[in-house]
Amino acid sequence: MTRELRRTLGVFDAVVIGLGAMIGAGIFVALAPAARAAGSGTLLLVGLALAAVVAYCNATASARLAALYPASGGTYVYGRERLGPFWGYLAGWGFVAGKTASCAAMALTVGAYLWPEQAHAVAVGAVVLLTAVNYAGVQKSAWLTRAIVGVVLAVLAGVVVVCLGAAGPSVGSGTGSGGSAGGVLQAAGLLFFAFAGYARIATLGEEVRDPARTIPRAIPLALGIALVVYACVAVAVLSVLGAAELASSPAPLADAVRVAGAGELAPVVRAGAAVAALGSLLALILGVSRTTLAMARDGHLPRGLAAVHPRFQVPHRAELAVGAVVAVVAAVGDVRGAIGFSSFGVLAYYAVANASAWTLGGRGRAPAVVGLLGCVGLAFALPVASVAAGAGVLALGAAAYGWRRRAGSR
Repeated sequence: MTRELRRTLGVFDAVVIGLGAMIGAGIFVALAPAARAAGSGTLLLVGLALAAVVAYCNATASARLAALYPASGGTYVYGRERLGPFWGYLAGWGFVAGKTASCAAMALTVGAYLWPEQAHAVAVGAVVLLTAVNYAGVQKSAWLTRAIVGVVLAVLAGVVVVCLGAAGPSVGSGTGSGGSAGGVLQAAGLLFFAFAGYARIATLGEEVRDPARTIPRAIPLALGIALVVYACVAVAVLSVLGAAELASSPAPLADAVRVAGAGELAPVVRAGAAVAALGSLLALILGVSRTTLAMARDGHLPRGLAAVHPRFQVPHRAELAVGAVVAVVAAVGDVRGAIGFSSFGVLAYYAVANASAWTLGGRGRAPAVVGLLGCVGLAFALPVASVAAGAGVLALGAAAYGWRRRAGSR
């Protein structure tokens, strides 16, 4: 039986869910590849600022649209309503495909930090556990996310204090590869992976109280807090490792506290990374299942996935389906390198959001144009393999849409 979801989330819970998705494993894994692309610490910070500008424009567009269309699905709904069914479908397809890979990547990150020898088994266990939490209701997910965000912020604060208290290389030191405008854009595209979580607030629009007021407040708040945290962590780690060592480090935050003379904190940082990955995974499953719900309501996915549990008021079939797919991928694959692929899909998703916001007119058109151009530019500045994989997935989705339309007309 299909029905609407219950509105239980206020501003605080919405901000926390956004932070749980953003201040997650992204800051633990995205800094190193971004440093390699940028070529120096200074250019890495420029890339971070550029990613933040694009994220701000995207957030402005999402907040305006979510206030008008407070339903599950986020940009899938906005694109459908403002640009037409195909663009909404393409945004939803890219989001579900890219974020499913991100779910598996986060699950494997948990396994890699907690029990490297059994990473796949731990990843599957994490997916099962968090799917069960989400099944019990969005309020339970919000409570768990509060605890996770508190732990991760405490760990990151410890990293910043320890690193800034130690002498080390200058922030502007380079990797030896030189810097370029293309490198800065690629770094910004990779760092955008760590900002993408505020979309979770919009995709949960049907479960937010007073969405016209709550969502426009929650999205910029979550984004602003995440930016401050990221900037502090990046400067602190660069001040100890420098860009060259950061670029080659598999676990840069743990290495930073070790080099700063607090090696006993390295296990704590690793545990914090595992907890952060759990928080990201929790929020990702929430977002993907709600977009799946919206697409199923319109028949783009099996309509049975649109069912809402009468007691827990969650899209339980969509959550179970997403959890099952992610568990299988995490059990047999190794997609921890999916940052670029996921970034391409999310940037395409937000390009549709900005184009949708442009149709609203008014003063919001300027950030929508900047956001649209920024999304396209950052998407095609990503590594070639990421662009090819992301474009291929979108093309596959477009072909499936066309086939369904032709089959339906016949």
